[in-house]
Parts: sequence; C-alpha cells; structure tokens
Amino acid sequence: MRPLEGLTVVAVEQAVAAPFASARLADAGARVIKIERPEGDFARGYDDVALGQSSYFVWLNRGKESITLDLRSDADKGALAALLSEADVLIQNLKPGALARLGFAPQDLRRDNPALITCSISGYGETGPMADRKAYDLLIQAESGLCSLTGGPTEPSRVGVSVVDIATGAAAHAAILEALIQRGITGKGAEISVSMFDVMADWLTVPLLNHEGGKTPKRVGLAHPSIAPYGIFETKSGAPVLISIQSDREWRDLCSALMGDAGLGTDARFATNVARVGNRAETDGLVGAAFAGLTTQEAVQILSRANIAFAMVNDMAGLAVHPHLRKVTVDTPNGPVSYPGPGAQFVGQDRDFGAVPDLAARCTS
Repeated sequence: MRPLEGLTVVAVEQAVAAPFASARLADAGARVIKIERPEGDFARGYDDVALGQSSYFVWLNRGKESITLDLRSDADKGALAALLSEADVLIQNLKPGALARLGFAPQDLRRDNPALITCSISGYGETGPMADRKAYDLLIQAESGLCSLTGGPTEPSRVGVSVVDIATGAAAHAAILEALIQRGITGKGAEISVSMFDVMADWLTVPLLNHEGGKTPKRVGLAHPSIAPYGIFETKSGAPVLISIQSDREWRDLCSALMGDAGLGTDARFATNVARVGNRAETDGLVGAAFAGLTTQEAVQILSRANIAFAMVNDMAGLAVHPHLRKVTVDTPNGPVSYPGPGAQFVGQDRDFGAVPDLAARCTS
C-alpha cells in the first residue's frame, strides 16, 4: 500500500509548478483528478518529442485522471463543487483571485469542509503590488535576480531547466505533506499559499546576504563565487574536468597528488580558502597547468586516488548513457515512454507509476 492511498486530490492546474506537486502525490498513491480547460492544459502543446506528445505533460501528469470543465458553465461549476466536497486536497495555480471569482474561494471551501487542505500557487503571492502580474518560470528567474548569477561573464542566462517551476512545485508538495501530518494530529486542514517569487528568493539567500555584506556576487560560469579551486580545467586530451575543493585539507591533498608540490598546500597565498579566492587567478593557473600536462585518464586516476571530488562535464548525450541514470516507464495515449525516475526511493518498495491521461479521459478505478 502506498502512503497516500485513499486520499483524493483535485488539481485545477496547468503548466509545470502545480502539476509537479500533484504528480508526486499521485506517485504516492493519491487519487489525483486533474481539471483541464476544454482545450486542455496548455503544457500539452509545449513540444511533441515524446511519441508525438509534450515531454512536459508526459513527465508531470502520470497517474492522474483528466476531466475537462468549462468553469464559466454553471453545470461544470456544479461538477467541480461535487468533486471538492469529497476532496482531501485542492491544488490550484490559476491567477490570484480567479478561483474565488468562480465561487471557490479557499476560505469558503474550508469553512464548508474544515478538513480540506488547499494549496494556491502564484507568481508573487495573493497580495502586494505585483500580485496580478502574470508570472512564468523565466520571468521569475529574471525578476528575482537569479539570471544575474547565471551565465558567463558578459551576459545573464536562463538556468537550463524550469528551475523556478520545479522548486515551487517541490515547495508546494512539501507543504501539503506537512499539512496532511498536521491534519492527522488535529483533524483540521490548512490554507497554503506558495509564491514562485518567494521560493526563488529563499533559494537566493546566500547571494543576497553576500550582496548586503558588500560582496555582490558576479557571474563566474562553471566556477564557484566563494570557493577556489572549484571549476573547469582542461586536460591535454581536451576534455573539461570539473573539480571541487571543499576544505584546506583537500587543497593540500590536491597539491601533493596532482601538482606534485606539497609546499603549495601551506603556502600563505593558497593555504586557506579565503586566500585562494583572493588569489583565484594564480590558484586556477597552477591547477590548470597541472591538468594540461595530463591525459584525461591520468587526471581521473589521480583525482580518484586522492579522493578529490570531480565530475565530467556531460551533455544530454552523456546523460542518456550514464551508468547511474535510473529510468521508469509510464503508459501514455501514444504508447510507453521512459524517462528518469524520481530522486527518492523507498527501499524494498517497488513503485508503479500510473498512466498519463488523454484529454478528458477518466479512470474507472
């Protein structure tokens, strides 16, 4: 038995953030009823690479039922009301106030059903000067300042995945689980509000504190603004290797093993991380020169023996054949699709993942 079996979740959702949260609840056994517009969740049209279907939709909507409702219709409003009267959780990411204007304000729903847990996802929260502004992943990346930290030295860049949406969905999922635990103790539900901007601002605490402390972070590409050496170095084979030195002890190990000069480990210019960051160009130059004299295989062997953290700089072709890539297979309207499984595994509990619904299809179980 999966942990959330017996729970019913109504998800008035679209795009990525809310579907991410509800997909995790479905994985855990909850019955998730996805409410779509008659034309469907617009994420169904993002691309067509998964057997002619959207990769986003196939990834984030496994294990759900799909019902199409036109919430301008009184009959369909009645259908939603009936579903909510039996629900344990409502997730929604319509524009702030939209659900209330349709007659489904979370506080009213909870007055009628005190055990209900509602979770509303928005761009900037329910109140404030930007509450009514439309918000999507890249817009929040820009507005929060994340783009100022991402990319190369000359221009900002988008993080290569929908990091704001995913982070927001994960925050919503965690909050809903907290509320379920609380309900198990008190019998009472909760009203949760999750703002994409708040989630990203929380994640940006360290660079913000650095800025407020007079050390505004700059874009450093594949390097770390506060740690050195932590970045890419090329071997004479031409392969980029990313290394991470997390302590002064590891720095001394690197000096002995890779550079063959134990004295550099205690040299005052490099002995501490603060000193190495202050002398980053010279630090990286010494490490880079050592890498340039080695083949990739030689460098990997030395780093492995010295227990230095490193990674190869892969692309999607590298991920596709990576020995640690663990996939799950889900049924879709166009056939089975395989993709990476969720990060958390329950040891000794093999988990099946439900099918991706066709538009307006409804499970009979």
